[in-house]
Amino acid sequence: MQLIAGYSELSRPQKTAIWASYLGWMLDAFDFFLLVFMVKAIAQQFGASVQQVTYALTLTLIARPFGALVFGWLGDRFGRRPILMVVIALFSAMSGLSGLAGSLPQLLLIRACFGFAMGGEWGLGASLVMESIPAKMRGPVSGLLQSGYPMGYLIASLVYYLLFDAIGWRAMFFIGVLPALFVLYVRSKVEESPRFTARQAQPRPNVLAVLAQHWKLSLYLIVLMSAMNVLSHGTGDLYPTFLQKQRGFDTHTTGMLAIALNVGSIIGSVGFGQFAERIGRRRNLALGCVVLLPVIPLWAYSTTLLPLAAGAFLMGLAVQGAWGNIPAYLNELSPPAVRAMFPGLVYQLGNLIASGVSPLQAGIAESRGGDYAYALSIVTLVTAVVLIAWIGFGPERREELE
Repeated sequence: MQLIAGYSELSRPQKTAIWASYLGWMLDAFDFFLLVFMVKAIAQQFGASVQQVTYALTLTLIARPFGALVFGWLGDRFGRRPILMVVIALFSAMSGLSGLAGSLPQLLLIRACFGFAMGGEWGLGASLVMESIPAKMRGPVSGLLQSGYPMGYLIASLVYYLLFDAIGWRAMFFIGVLPALFVLYVRSKVEESPRFTARQAQPRPNVLAVLAQHWKLSLYLIVLMSAMNVLSHGTGDLYPTFLQKQRGFDTHTTGMLAIALNVGSIIGSVGFGQFAERIGRRRNLALGCVVLLPVIPLWAYSTTLLPLAAGAFLMGLAVQGAWGNIPAYLNELSPPAVRAMFPGLVYQLGNLIASGVSPLQAGIAESRGGDYAYALSIVTLVTAVVLIAWIGFGPERREELE
């Protein structure tokens, strides 16, 4: 049985490009989500509040669009493959340095540098794949690629579950250096995007002129990706903190519920990705947002293990189901000459605008006596409703990429 329909029809270079992009995004997310499990422990280590430590997440998100711009520009100039290797090596190194931080300001600076490197991965990997596969495969492959994000979160959950009590938060960051070994795989196995290779002989356009020409599309997508990132980070980043501080769960229970969230996310990404070839990208996104609305009470207000696990699974299914076609959608709408930069840039500018969601939720919770359930719920509810309305204004394009 194939993971996605039509996979067996792809050539070896196409399959390799898919898995390189998937694994790069998975390892990127793994390094990012190591921190979300350790916010409480780091706060205790440095004598800080949870809200102060969450600024490490904020700075990571703020730095990502700058990385997307720089590394995306380099990817459009020198190729997706070599710049992807540089990005993976850099964010892995920053993860290791995080474990050496001697103070909270040092950690914040390192995580900002991590975000700069992280910002380049998504756009490079997604453009490499979308330019390499047939148009009919972009929906299913998009869902598969996006499932790398919750898979990274899932692996971080497992590492936290198995090792945190034994090794502590510093050693957890040292594990984040391991993705650097993936660079060897990219170097030896992955071929350059055929469409980038074909365009190399053409005159290079003025990047700013291209972006100015498509300013309305850029604005629409930046707003869309801002709301999408609020939805994703607003349901995932403080979820372990909610379980630890409000529900009083230990390491193993917190890790187990995070695993349930991410198993649902992986199923949602892959499943909705294939479904979107029938109903379209925008309807697929709206459907995920509609599905999550009735799940909010189960996800945030349950007090016993089984309902919480069911709520986590369904929330992950719906949120990442909505995300499932984003790689395809952004690449299909992107101007061809800046495809390594444009999708990643609008994605990460959305992250920049959404970067304050964790401190916002922490502040709301602390103002209500530690009510993280309310903070997570209200942000998720409002964002889902906004997305359902906004997606109706957007274009959709599914023909062959130039």
